[in-house]
Amino acid sequence: MSDPVAKLPSELDQLPDRDTEETAEWAASLDAVAKAAGTRRAEYLLRRTLQHAEAAGLALPKLLETDYVNTIPTAAEPEFPGDEAMEARITAWNRWNAAAMVTRGSKYGVGGHIATFASAAWLYETGFQHFFRGKEADGSGDQLYIQGHASPGIYARAFLDGRISEQQLDNFRQESGGNGLPSYPHPRRLPWLWEFPTVSMGLGPLSAIYQARFNRYLQNRSIKDTANSHVWAFLGDGEMDEPESTAALALASREQLDNLTFVINCNLQRLDGPVRANFRVVQELEAQFRGAGWNVIKSLWGSAWDELFQLDTTGALVRRLREVPDAQFQTYATRDVAYIRQHFFGANAELVQLAGVLSDAKIAECFHSSRGGHEPRKVYAAYKAALEHKGAPTVILAQTVKGYTLGAGFESKNANHQMKKLTIDEFKDMRDLLGLPIPDSAFADGVVPYGHPGANSPEVRYLNERRAALGGPAPARKVKHVALPAPADRSFAPLLKGSGKQEMATTMAFVRLVKDLMRDKETGKRWVPIVPDEARTFGMESLFPSAGIYSPLGQTYEPVDRDQLMYYKEAKDGQILNEGITEAGAMADFIAACTSYATHGEPMIPFYIFYSMFGWQRTADQMWQLADQLGKGFIVGATAGRTTLTGEGLQHADGHSHLIASTNPASLNYDPAFAYEIAVIVKDGLRRMYGEKPEDVFYYLTVYNEPKVQPAMPEGVEEGIVKGLYRFNTAADPAEAAPAADAPKIQLMASGTAIHWVLDAQKLLAADWNVAADVWSATSWGELRRDALECDEALLRGELRTPYVTRALEGAPGPVLAVSDWMRQVPDQISQWVEQDYTSLGTDGFGLSDTREGARRHFGVDAQSIVVAALAQLARRGEVPASSVKEARERYGL
Repeated sequence: MSDPVAKLPSELDQLPDRDTEETAEWAASLDAVAKAAGTRRAEYLLRRTLQHAEAAGLALPKLLETDYVNTIPTAAEPEFPGDEAMEARITAWNRWNAAAMVTRGSKYGVGGHIATFASAAWLYETGFQHFFRGKEADGSGDQLYIQGHASPGIYARAFLDGRISEQQLDNFRQESGGNGLPSYPHPRRLPWLWEFPTVSMGLGPLSAIYQARFNRYLQNRSIKDTANSHVWAFLGDGEMDEPESTAALALASREQLDNLTFVINCNLQRLDGPVRANFRVVQELEAQFRGAGWNVIKSLWGSAWDELFQLDTTGALVRRLREVPDAQFQTYATRDVAYIRQHFFGANAELVQLAGVLSDAKIAECFHSSRGGHEPRKVYAAYKAALEHKGAPTVILAQTVKGYTLGAGFESKNANHQMKKLTIDEFKDMRDLLGLPIPDSAFADGVVPYGHPGANSPEVRYLNERRAALGGPAPARKVKHVALPAPADRSFAPLLKGSGKQEMATTMAFVRLVKDLMRDKETGKRWVPIVPDEARTFGMESLFPSAGIYSPLGQTYEPVDRDQLMYYKEAKDGQILNEGITEAGAMADFIAACTSYATHGEPMIPFYIFYSMFGWQRTADQMWQLADQLGKGFIVGATAGRTTLTGEGLQHADGHSHLIASTNPASLNYDPAFAYEIAVIVKDGLRRMYGEKPEDVFYYLTVYNEPKVQPAMPEGVEEGIVKGLYRFNTAADPAEAAPAADAPKIQLMASGTAIHWVLDAQKLLAADWNVAADVWSATSWGELRRDALECDEALLRGELRTPYVTRALEGAPGPVLAVSDWMRQVPDQISQWVEQDYTSLGTDGFGLSDTREGARRHFGVDAQSIVVAALAQLARRGEVPASSVKEARERYGL
């Protein structure tokens, strides 16, 4: 019969034991302690030994969890440098005005969130008073990722320091009049205040990590001294369920980003209820962050708990705290003392004895309100320890009560996320609790008043003095425009003159252009190539040895391809950000680089190149974040198209990214057909984003991996390329297949690689069917639509403007047939502004694995299918016999 407690095999069994007798003595000592003093004492001694070993520098694995107590004991807290009473009054005013703003707005039905800031007020206020560096001192200041639902508290503070008016507070969530406040941190809506959009939960923590990493990138490349910039990300414990929230934890520890601190407000509540309910989210997060290599600081209990811990001579209290689940702690915060005595202290005799010496008032204080996140001294201690810790990022797990100070109707209630207002009586109770000098007469009209101690009050003077000492107001976004000189024309010349007889894919054309631009003396160092681990797929390996791949450690190994011309070179000052298999991480990098002009006063020119659809489809929410943050740069969808990426099949064959991109107002979307079009678009993009009058836009280009001969640029087409449409050639141009003068006419319009199918169809129409076709290159369906929409809007203002697409096609004979390697909805965006009969061909449906020719025949976009579709259009108009359509299908085997 097997021994039920037989020792399981361990990795230690694989290691040599130089002294088995000594090992046995240690084990025997542990057994003796467990037998004489109990297993709890043995566990304590082991943990003390591990703690001592770590302090001594011994390389041992760390415990992933510690007890459910504060990391920094009260006795070890540093001296608090501020006026605690004064800061409490400032915080009270901010609590009041945040709640008043949301309550007053509720009469208009615009809602808002009260409970989040109420729980986190001291987490923010302690930072604003003592830690967060502003933009007016040397350097770039700190970067603050404010939790989205806490925005009312930030507005309340800006009201107190005079940056926001009472009228603006009353226009919270009512922006259309031009004097309102956006619901959440939206830089595009309030660009002088907000730096980072965070309310799409999960994107804030991911972006914060890559922002801290990009700060180091700028430092290591000697572009900006960011040594004094610290990134603070304020998060909710429920938000940590989002996969993006924890996606880059290992990156932060691997690159030793000690310029980064996460502050997770652990109020144990999600939007609808407990975060972990039957479990403990604080312990789970501690293990997750410790396992990823972060420094973890827990600030769970307020000073009222000190007496309880001193009385806990047996460890029974600590063990009980470790076993009680989140949902039960939430219940304790709302129940009376008798319930707590029965259900918490009644768990065992040791706790009953401990509770016997505690007053009801002490128990109520501990379980109802005394949390580490509600005491400035404990928050200050945690923040100070975070800044002093070197070699790893820090996460602070601060426990709070959601809805704190809002009264029994709000605190810890499951529904408090959806509760938008307090009653007048609840406000009066809150006033009394906070000690604010607001008389009952201020409520005479039934409306809760805003409160302000006065511009020259001690509170406002103290607040302004503290912010002046830290470098000015915060949060704040300050842009000092630095126009970049246009690159030399020689960088664009090779693409403009064409490739001669050599074939070249447009993906390679773009890479060659950027490689030349990176050599530009004025702006070359500002290019930031970003790629998620497919650089060789895009032909970018030539950049490895010249530009280098960024690594804060440099290259600590000899690369396997060191003897090759294009070897894998990593460098501390490397220019390329090669992110591995993470489109979300690459996009977060891109956002940090795109907004460096505002964050650091250093305009960078990033281009993020990704594989097929794995950009817009996968990270469209981050593209929206980029637009909100007013980012500038080039997004490049390489190996684009549903039929061009040979053999890859359904999940790679991208036919819809341009449709997704068209939903983003800040994205200028281009589908260039030729290398020279890329050159013109990039040159114009540099002017629009980085010139004397920069626009808050970014560019999306799709480029293809199909090698084709690249023609030289025809004369006079630059305007059409930028606007989105120009005539590439006419029916008379192909000399070998010129139709008769009186031949039926049609306009063939194409974008991207589809231009080649259309050119082949033009020849077939002329040679086989005596049809004259003009070919148009539609570089941007989206820009044509944007211009047309602006013309429609102008009409409502009484301005008569004709859309560019209408003017370009004016008088063109025959119908229009638009073709692309995208869904028909992409070219159909412009149909209502085309005066001719309009139809389209596209690649609707799922992609499939096949040759290019096979896939194009399947979707009906190859040259022969285009001919049949053109003849069908003409037949409907009576310009060719209906029999021609059937004959063409049979001739081409369709």
